[in-house]
Amino acid sequence: MAVDHYENFPVASILLPARLRPPVEAIYAFARSADDIADEGDAAPHERIAALDTYEAQLDLIAAGGTPAEPLFRKLHDVVHDWQLPLTPMRNLLSAFRQDVVTTRYTDFTTLLDYCRRSANPVGALMLHLYGAADARNLAQSDAICSALQLINFWQDVAIDWQKSRIYLPLEDLSRFGVSETQLTEQRVDDAWRQLMAFEIDRARALLLAGAPLALRLPGRIGWELRLVVQGGLHILATIEAVDYDVFRQRPTLRKTDYLRLLWRALRM
Repeated sequence: MAVDHYENFPVASILLPARLRPPVEAIYAFARSADDIADEGDAAPHERIAALDTYEAQLDLIAAGGTPAEPLFRKLHDVVHDWQLPLTPMRNLLSAFRQDVVTTRYTDFTTLLDYCRRSANPVGALMLHLYGAADARNLAQSDAICSALQLINFWQDVAIDWQKSRIYLPLEDLSRFGVSETQLTEQRVDDAWRQLMAFEIDRARALLLAGAPLALRLPGRIGWELRLVVQGGLHILATIEAVDYDVFRQRPTLRKTDYLRLLWRALRM
C-alpha cells in the first residue's frame, strides 16, 4: 500500500480501477488502523492485544451476518458482502499484528516467512479476490510477491526497526555470519554485515522473481500494477547493493526520478 507500513503495496494508484477504490480503501482502513494499534502510541501490550481483540470480534459479527455500528467496520461489512470476500486474510492480519506486540526476534527464516504469510500475503489475496482472479496458482505467486516485498521492507528498515528494539533478520543468520546485536547498535558495516545482507537480498530477490509470472499473466491494470510493484522491489534491492549494504546511514527508497526507469523495465518484462 502507498504509505508507511504498506508502502510496497498498491493502493488507489492511477492504475486501480475506480470501481475498486472504495473496497480497497475499506480494507486499507481496517489494516492500517489495526497496524497502528500494534505499533503506534504508548499503550501497554495487554491494551494493544485487547484492542485488536475488539477488531476480531467485529469480524466475528460480520461473519455471523450482523451489521457493525462503527463506520470503519460497517464499510468493511458492506465490502465483504458486496464482493464476497473471505474473512480469513483479515484474521491473518490481526494475528500478525498481535505477534508484533509480543515478538521482537525471529529464530529462523521459516518463522519469519510464517509472519510474512500473515502480515503481507493477505493483502495480495484480497486484491486477487476483488479482481476475481483468486485461483490456486495466482494465490501462490501473489504470496511469493507479497512475502518478498515484506522482506525487502525489513532489509531497508533494519535501522528503523532496531530503534523499536525489533530485529527481523533471522537470528540463525546473524549467528552464521558473525553479526551481533551490538553491531546493529554501532551501525557497523563490515564484511560480515555485507555477506549477511547479500545473503538476505538474494533470498528476497529469488522469492520476488518466483512470483513475477503473475504480473505477466494477469490482464489489464492489475497486471501493469504488479509489474511496477515487482520492478519497484527489485530496484530497492539493487539500491541496497549500490550503497554497499549500508542501510543505517541511507535508507533505500523509490524516488520520483526512478519511476520512468521502472515503467521502462515493466514494459520489457
